[in-house]
Amino acid sequence: MDFLRPASWEEALAAKAEHPAAVPIAGGTDVMVEINFDHRRPEYLMDLNRIGELTEWEVGADSVRLGASVPYSAIMENLRSELPGLALASHTVASPQIRNRGGVGGNLGTASPAGDAHPALLAAGAEVEAESVRGSRLIPIDEFYTGVKRNALAPDELIRAVRVKKADGPQQYSKVGTRNAMVIAVCAFGLALHPETRTVRTGIGSAAPTPVRAKTAEEFLNAALEEGGFWDNGKIITPSVARQFADLCSAACNPIDDVRGTASYRRHAVGVMARRTLTWTWESYRGTAARTEGVA
Repeated sequence: MDFLRPASWEEALAAKAEHPAAVPIAGGTDVMVEINFDHRRPEYLMDLNRIGELTEWEVGADSVRLGASVPYSAIMENLRSELPGLALASHTVASPQIRNRGGVGGNLGTASPAGDAHPALLAAGAEVEAESVRGSRLIPIDEFYTGVKRNALAPDELIRAVRVKKADGPQQYSKVGTRNAMVIAVCAFGLALHPETRTVRTGIGSAAPTPVRAKTAEEFLNAALEEGGFWDNGKIITPSVARQFADLCSAACNPIDDVRGTASYRRHAVGVMARRTLTWTWESYRGTAARTEGVA
């Protein structure tokens, strides 16, 4: 196994073009596990740690541009207001040591359905900034996951950054694991309210071959909130609406039985998390509406 150490982004793109099978490594929290267990033996490893721009972020008027190697700890400490769902997801990642090393770009590159960042990115409506010597492009997060641990990157492309819309409403994230830390998710759920467009987006992790959205559940809830005037009147969402939303989220899953949990448990747990996160986010929205508009 040969080790490539580009000193700049341009050198990294050139090296990837010359060696398309080269595996990028920054935090190494996924790649090194696979190598240590001999599940993967790439011909080339490409160390991206000398490229400082990958650890930088920029807060714009409408979105945040996260360098691919921005560590989870930095998201937790600096972007809690702009990206609350992703900050909550970052809290659940492994241990403090790994949160100081791992980043969203690694989660996306690995594309594991159990990656902690995926539900939050789906719910927020992110875009992946991919680049090669041929140019750059933005891949909508909905189009990024193509199969089990497969993504939409071309062989010569690298992830440069992730662009995430700044939260315009409450966001939540919930995860089920066999213990509180250093654990792969049995299943996970992200939810984001988008009051500006009067829509709700979801993200489900570790309950299907890829991270997925519960689109039918979103459509149902969007219609129920609009028809009931909930966005304007700030009323409590009725239990029947919450139950139907939860059932539709469960139905969006296509899980497996494995050592971490059964398929039936994952479906049930996703439904519970969907109902709870909907309750939490809507109560937060009602509180904000009450303060700003006098809604009771």
